Amino acid sequence: MENQPDQNIIPKQYTGTSMDALEERFCSSIEEATALFNRTATKLLSINDWDKYAGMSNFQLMDAWGIKVERTAEEGDFIRIDIPGPGTRAGRGYDWVRIQEIKNIEDGEYQILTITVRPCAHPLEKDDKTAHFLKDTATSTFVVKRNGLHITAEEHGRNELPNTETGSLYDKGRNFVVGMAAKLGLSYPQWKRLVKGLLQD
Repeated sequence: MENQPDQNIIPKQYTGTSMDALEERFCSSIEEATALFNRTATKLLSINDWDKYAGMSNFQLMDAWGIKVERTAEEGDFIRIDIPGPGTRAGRGYDWVRIQEIKNIEDGEYQILTITVRPCAHPLEKDDKTAHFLKDTATSTFVVKRNGLHITAEEHGRNELPNTETGSLYDKGRNFVVGMAAKLGLSYPQWKRLVKGLLQD
């Protein structure tokens, strides 16, 4: 399909490192493809279940006031991430991102659902210190896409730099170590497992 309507859903890369994880499936009918897309989109929006697929970190959806919620994701929500090892003091033991944008696009045989998140401060902290091992220049965009009979689940990390300028000395050191591990590709297996799990029946 020419001029696909998803050309601007992934932020441009301008600093640091980037990462892309993709999994795909081909269906035998439009009905099968549409059903798979709808199931996968529902799973993508169900943040609290992500650890079932990713297998490494634990993900908890929080509302705009930092309260745990058991529902599908909405713009402005926070995601509290518990990765292996010690967390940040700024994040009260966790890493935090905020859902910056959710897009749902339908154009004939083309369907897309995207969630873009960005590192942020703990929702209850007033000092606005980014509570994540990456700077808030970074984004992660999660995509579920149907193009006719072709379904993909994707994760695209952009502008990833270790967050070594905010928080305590402990946080800076911890973020450097975790950020460098991610830069070396150690976070890729987690996102690859996630996108693969999203597409599984």
